[in-house]
Amino acid sequence: METAEALVEYGHQRMRQELGIAGEDASTVRELFGQKYRGSRYSFGYSACPNLEDPAKLWTILQPERIGVTLSEEFQIEPEQSTSAIIVHHPQAEYFTLD
Repeated sequence: METAEALVEYGHQRMRQELGIAGEDASTVRELFGQKYRGSRYSFGYSACPNLEDPAKLWTILQPERIGVTLSEEFQIEPEQSTSAIIVHHPQAEYFTLD
């Protein structure tokens, strides 16, 4: 699971590089873990996107079945070590919790 998360974080960093905003990234790993970079990555099932049924909407648009990734009846991604996220690069985007 850690490998999947690391790969997603690497992809997010590459996106910032390609968008020309990676220069805003923090200079230390500790600060990067504290989200000291522009934008945020939101994943379904966590505080900012708590509705587990929302990935079904994403599946309709992206059709990940083409690469062997499916969504179970419980809205879990299969294979198990897969992940998905919505990445927003607006300067004011930050992680938050819905109450």
